[in-house]
Amino acid sequence: MSDKNREGKRTARERMLQQRAADEARGRRKKQLVVGGVALAVIAAAVVTGVLVQNERSKPETPTAAPTGTIGDKNLVIPSGAADAPSVLTVYEDPRCPACGSFEQSFVQTVNELEDAGKLSVNYHIVSFIDRSLGGKGSKYGANALACAQDAGKFRAYHDVLYKNQPPETADTYGDKAALLDLAKQVPGLDTPAFRACVNDNTYSDWVSAVQQDFDKSGFKSTPTLTLNGTPIYPKKGDEQISPDNLVKWVDEANQGKQLGTTGSPAAQAPSAEATP
Repeated sequence: MSDKNREGKRTARERMLQQRAADEARGRRKKQLVVGGVALAVIAAAVVTGVLVQNERSKPETPTAAPTGTIGDKNLVIPSGAADAPSVLTVYEDPRCPACGSFEQSFVQTVNELEDAGKLSVNYHIVSFIDRSLGGKGSKYGANALACAQDAGKFRAYHDVLYKNQPPETADTYGDKAALLDLAKQVPGLDTPAFRACVNDNTYSDWVSAVQQDFDKSGFKSTPTLTLNGTPIYPKKGDEQISPDNLVKWVDEANQGKQLGTTGSPAAQAPSAEATP
């Protein structure tokens, strides 16, 4: 082989090696760009999610409007029953919470009878955290509709209807305002233009957010959460399992020697903000 031919082959091999090195470098840069793009997309998604969550949680803790007759700090509690009843049952419930529905279906008659006898008043904290975990609007819209029913003086009746007809937790039926309005027809006197406007306008959305923020700070983690005169009773009070009979027994024990409440008294005259659990 002549020197000229050898030089030609060496030059061709060097060009081939240079081209391969250039291709490999280009591939590495492309791979880095793809990985970087994915990372940026993940970061962007996290930022968007964070902003959405922050926006949800940063709504005013003090609502601009609260339902009529609400009590407690910032008027976040809906009272039911005689304001001067000797015992107070505090209930944290989410309209989409299936355990809350089970509790209500088992205890609604007992609780209502204790209320009507002046033995017990109930302070309801209507929370809405299930929307955060499952998506949808059923918890918030349901809570707002209950606030609207409180304005109309029909809270207890509408509350009982919502839990009696509660859909499966994942269905988000209460995210449809028409469904909430349809159920209101089961409560005499509730299906009015004012109630429909309140539900459709989501009038108490800030109040609903404030109630949830209050629950987030409470240290309670689930619903239903129940206390009787400040003592947790769900699912047990001490070693005793909650049941309708035990609830009556616990209330009667707590009320010994105390005067019963005045049934029909305005619930808005319930204990002061500082004393309201």
